[in-house]
Parts: sequence; C-alpha cells; structure tokens
Amino acid sequence: MPHVFALLIAGAGLYAGYRWLSRTLADAQRTAVKREAELRDAMARRGGAPKDLGTLEYDPETGVYRPRSE
Repeated sequence: MPHVFALLIAGAGLYAGYRWLSRTLADAQRTAVKREAELRDAMARRGGAPKDLGTLEYDPETGVYRPRSE
C-alpha cells in the first residue's frame, strides 16, 4: 500500500511540474509575441525599412561585415 501512495504523490508532483512548465512557456511566448509586435510598430513609425548599406564585404581582421569601400 505505501507503494501506491508513493506513486500517487510522484504522479501529482510530475503533473504539477508539467502544468507549471507549460504555463511558464506560454507566458514567455506571449511576451515574445508582444515584444515582436512592439518592435514592428516602432519600425513602422520610424520609417519602415532598414537602411540599405549596399554590398557588404567581410573584414577578416574584425570578423564583421562592412559596406564595401570603393
């Protein structure tokens, strides 16, 4: 009989952990979607498209892509 109680307690703990994790992940997803919408609105107010830098070339010294200097 103690085995049954141990299994019930373990099952309840696993279920509670699953519910907590799913709620936490859902909150994180809602926050990410909200932030993305805020960023899109800010970009729309600022002028929309990002600045065109032209052709980029890789700078091996810094490891960064920079606009081609002609």
